[in-house]
Amino acid sequence: METMRAPRRWQAAACCLTGGVLVLLVVLTGCRPATPTPGSEATFTPRPTFTEAVPPTATVGAEATEPASTPTQMPVADNTPAPASPTTEPRSPQVVRLRSPEYGMQCFLWYKPEVASRDVQLVKQAGFGWIKQGVGWRDVELSKGAYNWAQLDEIAKWIGEQQLKIILRLDHQPQWAGGGYPTNGPPDNYEDFGDFCYALASRYKGRFQAYEIWNEPNLAREWGGRRPNPAEYVRLLKVAYRRIKQADPNAIVVSAGLTPTGTNDANAMPDDLYLRGMYQAMGGSSDGYFDALGAHAPGYKAPPEASPDEVAANPNLGGQRFFCFRRVEDLRRIMVEYGDGAKQIYILEMGWTSDPVHPSYAWHAVTEEQKAEYIVEAYRWAATHWSPWIGVMTVWNLAEPGSTPDKEEYWWAITNPDGTPRATDPSADGHATRCRAVRGHLRNFNWSRISRYRAGSDRLR
Repeated sequence: METMRAPRRWQAAACCLTGGVLVLLVVLTGCRPATPTPGSEATFTPRPTFTEAVPPTATVGAEATEPASTPTQMPVADNTPAPASPTTEPRSPQVVRLRSPEYGMQCFLWYKPEVASRDVQLVKQAGFGWIKQGVGWRDVELSKGAYNWAQLDEIAKWIGEQQLKIILRLDHQPQWAGGGYPTNGPPDNYEDFGDFCYALASRYKGRFQAYEIWNEPNLAREWGGRRPNPAEYVRLLKVAYRRIKQADPNAIVVSAGLTPTGTNDANAMPDDLYLRGMYQAMGGSSDGYFDALGAHAPGYKAPPEASPDEVAANPNLGGQRFFCFRRVEDLRRIMVEYGDGAKQIYILEMGWTSDPVHPSYAWHAVTEEQKAEYIVEAYRWAATHWSPWIGVMTVWNLAEPGSTPDKEEYWWAITNPDGTPRATDPSADGHATRCRAVRGHLRNFNWSRISRYRAGSDRLR
């Protein structure tokens, strides 16, 4: 078991306003794990659920009670026809390699153009190269073959202006597609989803770089209220991969980020068991299914360098292997075991929460200073220990417009909903201190409100 590092000699903070331009700190936003108190079970989606951990001996296929869900607001659609489906199969898979790591932020660019344009510029000014954005299928294809491309056209324009890359997460089926609507779930006919993927990737060929296929399918509430089933998911993944590659052979297809969990029942399946089930259902090879493996990497209460062995042995840190940022290493071992070591892992959500409000999160809340420090350390750890197999690492998130402190997502954000920096130390004087971060891959950050700063510790080596 590795020993944990001594307390760091410096503390980072969030962001500051210099010359009227807001530049962001590499602080975590909100990985949104729905987490229990230590010794119980965690999940990792916006709506918290609590299920107790049980031994990991799953069976698949049983039905579960449908969880509550809030449907997505639907815009007015135009009647743009879907492109005709080609008959050719996608070209032979090639290994896609990003720099290791690359840097991304989750944004909410959908309904408020003035906020979206601002946040895209903030990402650029922070020196990040990627944005991750959720796209509800139900918000685009309101009836079969009738598409509303308005918001996606705007997003394509904004990221093009700032020369950023994007990962689009595709899920949330429309009512006409079935699948347990309004609960997020796979459609009754998987080819309907494939048609949507083809239309989307065709329209934005060369402008949208990557697509994440679904979100946390190892949770029933993200799988139509049914027991998670990795064999079902990889069938959907294969359809999406084939149709996206037919439309844009250079697009990157990323498997869904799985929620870190130890729960094994009708509501959830442990992420490591689920991944093994995926490889078994794929016949041991991910070729034709994904180009990169998606993962979620909340840090919970542990600092980023804490190993799964350390966390499992420490009840104060949760007492299970998945309660740490380095849970990703467990998933990597499974990839290598199945001969998939040439492909990268993309972290699609990562961070720590400062939530003092919600008991299921407050037990692992950190201070804003720790949040800032831990996210920088997480990037440092990845650059030092996970290269070349780690790809883009996405901080969760720039605050969603309208978010309030009564929502758990609010406490993961690195900004306030109005775009101002999240305060990290109310007693600090707010003067900016110039810091160099993450081995030159990130631009200079002006980090405000840094307390107990020590000379010589402002550079990530």
